[in-house]
Amino acid sequence: MLALTGKKMVVIGGSRGAGRRIAEEAHGNGARVLAVARREDSLRKLAEEMPGVEVLSLDATDAEAPSRVFDVLEPDILVVCAGAHPSTAPLHEQSWQQFAVNWESDVKIAFHFCKAALSRPLPDGTTIVLVSSGAALAGSPLTGGYAGSKRTQLFIANYCQKESDRLRRGLRFLAIAPRIMTDTELGERAIAGYSGYLGISEADFIRSMSSPPTSSHAASAVIELVTRTERPKENVFIVSGKGLEAVQS
Repeated sequence: MLALTGKKMVVIGGSRGAGRRIAEEAHGNGARVLAVARREDSLRKLAEEMPGVEVLSLDATDAEAPSRVFDVLEPDILVVCAGAHPSTAPLHEQSWQQFAVNWESDVKIAFHFCKAALSRPLPDGTTIVLVSSGAALAGSPLTGGYAGSKRTQLFIANYCQKESDRLRRGLRFLAIAPRIMTDTELGERAIAGYSGYLGISEADFIRSMSSPPTSSHAASAVIELVTRTERPKENVFIVSGKGLEAVQS
């Protein structure tokens, strides 16, 4: 039997990058998968290339998005992987709109969906995974408010876990923090930005990274976490090319 046979997974931001890879991995492991994203063309391509994966187009930053999604498929596993690409420039060269873009997307989406998981509530035993970033722990001086917004996602997972425990909801909130993923558009933009800033080649910048992950590493991390038979003590995990590493709280 496949690891996720009989499970229902919703992937917010499931049409590209790590989100798409998570949707593909979950589908391959037997889950019923609903991929949610804004762009209909990307979702249509996913549905054509992965028969059986269901798709839904909407703006995940909308306060009503969680209700619309959960009315289509109430998940056993909810993965929140949606967000904006940050600008790559030193802080003093950015406008406030550029600096704050990830607060108005990544954080807002995590807020709405985690709030809905608790207030609807989703069924006892549901696992919610926020896909944050290694920047949340290490910083990212060329991407404005990105690191702070991704750190806030870690706080949201922690706050919601405490509320679930207090209210006896039986939900499990987790967050993964992948380091720069070399095969995603977001990762490629970060590599180009930092290598240019440092005056080195992209190849040299990649060589300077310690075990950089790919989107496949992130997907495998999600599958590993949601299929563990024992609840881990920690709820935040770094993802590198070597696998998962728990962040001690």
